[in-house]
Amino acid sequence: MQVSGVSEETRHESPAAEPPTEEERELTEEPPAQAQPAPPRVVVARWVQLVLLPLAVLGLWAVAKAAGKVLVIFIVAAVIALILNPAVAFVQRARVPRGLSVLAVYLAFFLMLSGVGVLLANPISNQVSAFSHNVPNLVKHANTTLANLERTLHNDGVHVKFIQQGETAMQTLGDKLVKGSSSIVSFGGGLLTEAVTASFDVLLVFVLSVYMLLYGQRIGRLIRRYMPDGDGTPADDYPTLVQSALARYVGGQLLFSLVMGFTAGIALYLLGVLGVFPDGRKYAIVFAVFYGLMELVPYIGPIIGALPAVAVALISDPISAVWVGAVFVALQQLEGHIVAPQIFGHTLRINPLLVIFALLLGLQLHGVVGALVSLPILSVLRETAVYLARHVAFEPWDRQQPRGLL
Repeated sequence: MQVSGVSEETRHESPAAEPPTEEERELTEEPPAQAQPAPPRVVVARWVQLVLLPLAVLGLWAVAKAAGKVLVIFIVAAVIALILNPAVAFVQRARVPRGLSVLAVYLAFFLMLSGVGVLLANPISNQVSAFSHNVPNLVKHANTTLANLERTLHNDGVHVKFIQQGETAMQTLGDKLVKGSSSIVSFGGGLLTEAVTASFDVLLVFVLSVYMLLYGQRIGRLIRRYMPDGDGTPADDYPTLVQSALARYVGGQLLFSLVMGFTAGIALYLLGVLGVFPDGRKYAIVFAVFYGLMELVPYIGPIIGALPAVAVALISDPISAVWVGAVFVALQQLEGHIVAPQIFGHTLRINPLLVIFALLLGLQLHGVVGALVSLPILSVLRETAVYLARHVAFEPWDRQQPRGLL
């Protein structure tokens, strides 16, 4: 009777202690907030260290080398999916199905890009139009500078004739700039050709990222199954740690680009106000936006971002070009010694030497795309190493100690 009474009592109390359903767990997808006792470390046996680990590293390297471009496409798609997954999870908390949440996040992302483009399109188009109308004046000023230089050389006994050649060259340059031809248009055409050629890859990345977002929860559960168990809190949950690392990288990169672009715009505007580089006052927004966007491209971005302003200054006055070049050199020193360490030191949490090595390695293996994904990959590897170091132990090789399992 006592057993039946306990069973009856338990039966009455069971509805209050009913665990959440599978659907509710998928919607939240958050480990319990209360920490559980730390699980024991997974011990890696000596024979695994000696045989399986080296073979696994060699096998992964062989697969990565054979996959080549395919692996890069999957990595880029995975990075995009991990970046957008927090937004999808946020929308999903409102009981929106995951598929609709993914669609809503992508629509919001594209609408945000369109809104930024609309806000910047008007001032940028006005400054570009003003620059195209000002090209003849720049050419005339350059020709006057050449004439004065030739006259000075003639007075010093150096008989050099380059006025006619200079006029022809500068006029040709002006015509090509106004008409949008020559090497600039060839470069743009080359970029357009590359964009058309890579359109299939971009579409494939987009499709893969959508599928990764749709099956993100299943992928997370699969990863948790094969990784060592954490203590049950978000601070010790491997997928959560990886996603947090990528979120910190994106936030740091956007903040870094914004700071550098704004600083470049202010510096060029001040040069224009002071009369050192008059065109800097007119085209500060264009130069700032371009420089900030190029800061998103690691390693070579700052150099490319400075070229338009230096080129315009060189056409108007070589002395101005020297000053503009000096400003960008100073900005790059500020970037390398103050801004970048302060921002990325708190986001990536990685030694600067490893950051430089990852950028150079990515650039060497897969060009600009490799450099773009090198830091996100490095962030994931860092979190993986920290997590495994916390939950995995290697069986010692000291012969004086008792043997473990072989």
